[in-house]
Amino acid sequence: MKKVFTTALMAVTVSAVALTGCGAKKEETKPAASASPAASAAASAAPSNNSGKDVKIGMVTDIGGVNDKSFNQSAWEGLQQLKKSTGANVKNLESKSDADYTPNLNQFVKDGYNLTWGIGFLMGDALKTVATQNPNAKLAIIDNVVEAPNVESVTFSEQEGSYLVGVVAGLTTKSNKIGFVGGIDIPVIKRFEAGFVAGVKAVNPNAKIQINYTGAFDKPDLGKAAAATIYNDGADIIFHAAGSTGNGVFNEAKDRAKNGKKVWVIGVDKDQSLEFGDEVTLTSMLKRVDNAVARVSKDVIDNKFQGGKVVTLGLKDDGVGLPETSKKNVTADILKKVDEYKAKIISGEIKVPEKP
Repeated sequence: MKKVFTTALMAVTVSAVALTGCGAKKEETKPAASASPAASAAASAAPSNNSGKDVKIGMVTDIGGVNDKSFNQSAWEGLQQLKKSTGANVKNLESKSDADYTPNLNQFVKDGYNLTWGIGFLMGDALKTVATQNPNAKLAIIDNVVEAPNVESVTFSEQEGSYLVGVVAGLTTKSNKIGFVGGIDIPVIKRFEAGFVAGVKAVNPNAKIQINYTGAFDKPDLGKAAAATIYNDGADIIFHAAGSTGNGVFNEAKDRAKNGKKVWVIGVDKDQSLEFGDEVTLTSMLKRVDNAVARVSKDVIDNKFQGGKVVTLGLKDDGVGLPETSKKNVTADILKKVDEYKAKIISGEIKVPEKP
């Protein structure tokens, strides 16, 4: 059963210039309708009728870890916000390898948690198994579609937000050489790549884009090495979609800055300028995992959980986009172009590819 997302997002501050990773092998990514920003804000501000003090919600990370400064951390921040607003009991378990996925999910289920999250595409198979074996348990997953009556699946139109940061990169580059560093070569990361390349080419067809997949979401050293190669080839901007591996891209850019070599990084999932600084962060492609995790978890508290539902969040849902801090390093003229392309994507005039 597939329904579009119309529920207002949870009260987590959304700062956006352009409204604002990672199994069942099947994925779906379709635009979804949404409430207006004003309606969403009003709904978010409304007090809850139900306290979450007796509700337990668990979250299992993928191999990137909860402090990846990206995807998993955003999800955990969503649960922490929920705890603050409702009193819910929240806990996370970190997975050191894919062998930990099933045991970690099962631990929350066996301990009687009201909702168990699997964060990331890679957890789809394990979550499907646990959901099938425990039909009375409620589970949810980010970035994959698990078809089960007791699972709610949340996906994002990453290609839409990535298109916008591609526009920024294409109009900002001085060398006409741009890089993309991916983590594991899976469909969700391919959406980042496809949208980014399309956005760059839309405004700068002469730009050359170098693609490098590290094969990992938890190896900053691999990200640093990939970035060094791309920068050495003359690129002045790199967009990463690689979890904590992408931290190494920032490290390489900061090392070059110390030596007087100016290069840029485009962050992912969170506003990474807050972590790595404005001196190397051009902008970031926000992916509101925090809002999605908080919203579905709040539904459990309010007895509104919808097992079997698939939610897809894009630009018009504030699910992806650019942070307000973009204006620090991106010119007003370029941000105006971003707004123009955003409007065309939302209207359907531009259909952003999901595959390279």
